[in-house]
Amino acid sequence: MAEFAGYNMPISYTGINDEHAAVRSNAGVFDVSHMGEFILKGEDALDLIQRVTTNDASKLTAGKAQYSCMTNEDGGIVDDLLVYCIEENKVYMIVVNASNIKKDWNWISKYNDKNAEMHNISDKTCLLAIQGPNATKILQPLTEMDILNLKYYTFSKGKFAGVNNVLVSATGYTGAGGIEIYFEDKDGAADKIWDAIFEVGKPQGLKPIGLGARDTLRLEMGYCLYGNDIDDSTSPLEAGLGWITKLNKEFTAKQILERQKTEGIERKLVGFELQEKGIPRHGYEIKDFSDMNIGVVTSGTQSPSLGKAIGMGYVRRVFASLDTTIYIKVRHKLLEAKVVKIPFS
Repeated sequence: MAEFAGYNMPISYTGINDEHAAVRSNAGVFDVSHMGEFILKGEDALDLIQRVTTNDASKLTAGKAQYSCMTNEDGGIVDDLLVYCIEENKVYMIVVNASNIKKDWNWISKYNDKNAEMHNISDKTCLLAIQGPNATKILQPLTEMDILNLKYYTFSKGKFAGVNNVLVSATGYTGAGGIEIYFEDKDGAADKIWDAIFEVGKPQGLKPIGLGARDTLRLEMGYCLYGNDIDDSTSPLEAGLGWITKLNKEFTAKQILERQKTEGIERKLVGFELQEKGIPRHGYEIKDFSDMNIGVVTSGTQSPSLGKAIGMGYVRRVFASLDTTIYIKVRHKLLEAKVVKIPFS
């Protein structure tokens, strides 16, 4: 266990490699109830979301979700998040990172000048992510909702394991498929759902998974982790999140990002794999062949699925092309690495 964002969180249960393999090949359960959830309601809810987020939430219909982010006045990322459309033009749920709950709430509130109804339901909302290729097959007997055929970035609401008003979505942070289950923490619902999941799942090899494997799984997919790969000083375009940055609508720092798109960015988040033995870690320097500093590692690990050392980091644009040779400074040694395509393979 370890402290994370004010919560005591499981890093691993049986070992990171074991848990990682379970999710990639079968299924695993992550308790991610530390995440934050806000409900935005009313005639002006969508307008508020449009003004604070970079993606186009007007495209969402009921039952659909969207990956997005919020930018500050300088074009940096306040947070990356999910937007769920519960009722078109009326009711939305925003899911934010645990360490940013207060910051995000204050940021959205600052722009809520038309008084959209806002509710912070983080403390009373449980969230379990059951990830892996067999996740929906294992869990389908627990609900009448058709979770087997739940399309990517959509959700359903209904009864799950005897608990009413459960929201089940398919967004995922592992690249292994699966679902997320949101429900209110009342009348012992958390114990009831957790126990029911393991009652049907344990005989089929379902395992509880900690934060350690969550990190190696998301890194293999090249998914950004807030505080590591993206933060208030990194722009969505630098982070490779241009696909969620819609410049055909008004939002905070739109002009800065338009300029970046026109003039080009100075640095870019890239994936790399080490060509020598060693493990890249957050904060390690990235160098060129002459030992000149060209960037910094934001995430790195020994990939359990691929059996090699991988990482992500920001480098100057001239070093960002695929197959470019870069060097990671590991304990006073320069280890050769190669810029590769994300997701890693």
